[in-house]
Order: sequence, then structure tokens, then C-alpha cells
Amino acid sequence: MKKIVLAIALACFALAATAAPETYSIDPSHSAVRFGYDHLGWTFQQHRFDQFSGKLTLDRAARTASIDVTIDANSINTGSALFNGQLKEARFFDAANHPSISFKADQAKFDGDKLVSITGDLNIKGISKPVTLKLNSFVAGPHPIQKKRDGIGANAVAKVNRSDFGMDFQVPLVADEVALAFTVQAFKDR
Repeated sequence: MKKIVLAIALACFALAATAAPETYSIDPSHSAVRFGYDHLGWTFQQHRFDQFSGKLTLDRAARTASIDVTIDANSINTGSALFNGQLKEARFFDAANHPSISFKADQAKFDGDKLVSITGDLNIKGISKPVTLKLNSFVAGPHPIQKKRDGIGANAVAKVNRSDFGMDFQVPLVADEVALAFTVQAFKDR
């Protein structure tokens, strides 16, 4: 009997140690995709995209993670309909020909159990460049309000040069360097 109990305990321990990856879907009502840049040396302009979706896969035991996010380029929101239209033009996002922006990453770096960065490809206007998102915060576990649901909360930042994506209009008058900021809340898929 002791051998059976010991065998079951060891089997359970082995299963726990090799936990399967868990997939999470981004909750757009509690997430944000923003970007900012220096404008003429006078102000730091900040804008956002209102429509995006994505999945995150996390394997805490193996310390691996991946992200697959799609952003609707036509959902750009600067607070000005005129400026939204200008940024959708070919000299910027070219949203008519490239309606989606994507970020796909699977090169994760952990500090203990905490995800600290993830590297992958950012695709804008059909041009892909490697980008590393640095996480300022990362939490995974039972959601504090929806206690029966596991979730992920994270804030990540990166910097890119817009000219790398064919958007060099008015550089250097308007900064080439763009700060990206992602606030993500995601829930485990059932």
C-alpha cells in the first residue's frame, strides 16, 4: 500500500513539474496599446490604437512565454480626426494597404518566476524588425476580483525608430525614436 501511495505521489509531482503551457486572451477593456514621440522639441505626443487582440502563452515550469498580438492600424486615435487620417496615409502607417500591425514573440527572459522581457518581430507596413519588450511589471495568478479566473497583468515598453518601418516623414524635426507602451490584462482560456 505504501508503494502505491508513493508511486501516486511521485506521479503527481512529475506532472506538476512538467505543467503544460497555459494560453491567455487579452482583455481589450483593461489593456492599451500606446505610442509617443518628441514633437518639434516642444512636447511629447502620446497616441493609441483602440482595436487590438492577442494571445499570450505561458509555461511557468519551463520558463517560456510567447505573444501574438494584432493591432488594427485604422483604429489609431490621436484625439483629432484630421490627424488620425494623416497618420493612416502612405507616408506613415499606410492603413489602406497594411490594415494590421503585429507583434509575435517567443524569446522570453525570466528572473526567477517573473517574466522580465520578451523579444520578437514587430511588423508594420509589411516590414518586420526585432523588438524587445521590457516588462516593468508582471503578475500571473488568480485575478483579484474574478477570483475563479487565472490572469496575467503586465506593463511593457520598447523603443523603435519609425524610419525602420518606412515612416521617415519629417525626421528629424519630429523624432525618429518612438516609445511603445503596452498595458495588458489577459485571462486564461477555458
